[in-house]
Amino acid sequence: MKILTVCGLGMGSSLILKMNVETVLRKLGQSASVEHMDVSSAASASADLVITHTEFVPSLSHLSCPVVVVNNYIDQQEIERALIGSGLFGGGA
Repeated sequence: MKILTVCGLGMGSSLILKMNVETVLRKLGQSASVEHMDVSSAASASADLVITHTEFVPSLSHLSCPVVVVNNYIDQQEIERALIGSGLFGGGA
């Protein structure tokens, strides 16, 4: 499974989100390849799941994979809810 964490420039915020997603995945006993990138690159990338901020969803809505929103990139509870809510990691939408 490939997960993209996305921010405006693909540097700081998406890297922080990537690290926190990896932490939450370990907590859930799940594994995935997690990459961070900017919204322009993500718009043409292939992934199983995209995690981003509300403001970038319109630019990514055409993707064939789920796009979930995390507004606080350091809130691991919000990240966990988003991962579970995607329907790809236990629980469901």
